[in-house]
Amino acid sequence: MYVAKKELIERLQKDILQWEGYKPPSVGAGDLVGLGPVEAAFPNGVFPMGAVHELVCGSSEQAAAGGGLVTGILSVLLRQGGVSVWIGRARHLFAPALTIFGVEPDRVIFISLTKDKEALWVMEEALKCSGLKAVICEVRELNFKQSRRLQLAVEQSRVSGFVLRNAADQLGSTACAARWRVKPLPSADLNGLPGVGFLRWRVELLKVRNGQTGSWVLEWKNGRFNTIEENMVLAERQVG
Repeated sequence: MYVAKKELIERLQKDILQWEGYKPPSVGAGDLVGLGPVEAAFPNGVFPMGAVHELVCGSSEQAAAGGGLVTGILSVLLRQGGVSVWIGRARHLFAPALTIFGVEPDRVIFISLTKDKEALWVMEEALKCSGLKAVICEVRELNFKQSRRLQLAVEQSRVSGFVLRNAADQLGSTACAARWRVKPLPSADLNGLPGVGFLRWRVELLKVRNGQTGSWVLEWKNGRFNTIEENMVLAERQVG
């Protein structure tokens, strides 16, 4: 009787994880979006696609860093074709800059809205379109009811959603699969050459259902994310 109940509970847990976007990886798949050890923090070691991710931004610098991380993930999602939607607030995004991450601007539909209510409504409707790969939306506030509506939309369409919240001091409970915070870091010198090096961020997974929180340093290099060890970052600072 005990064994039967245990098997039933385990099966229900697996079903719930799949409904939330945490599908077991196929044999040899691994590292689905190129985040390396970051993906191991999620249930089954798989980055949840077909789910809503919340990125909290306490400043314009963090907002830009969060947008960079999302664009890097977007480049992976668009490799097999398709388009995405980006709902912005003040038209600060320079579309040609997306090519740094291998994303062609014509693969992204840009929509500019200044009111959160309107932006979230457009995001919800866009998330219902199974033909899209991802929907990114910039807002200030997001409550549990609004996030739940977004999550219900992706559970039907399997489209990935990313909410860039530009009000980190007003955080409450949401139904999002994960909550991130991304901070920009100084780039490393390119063999002593002057100029800007590869993009770097400190990526913090603040909250994740049934997973492990953590902090990592990521670098965008040669078209993919690379994990940088903390001791290497400290050594570079001392040399600098």
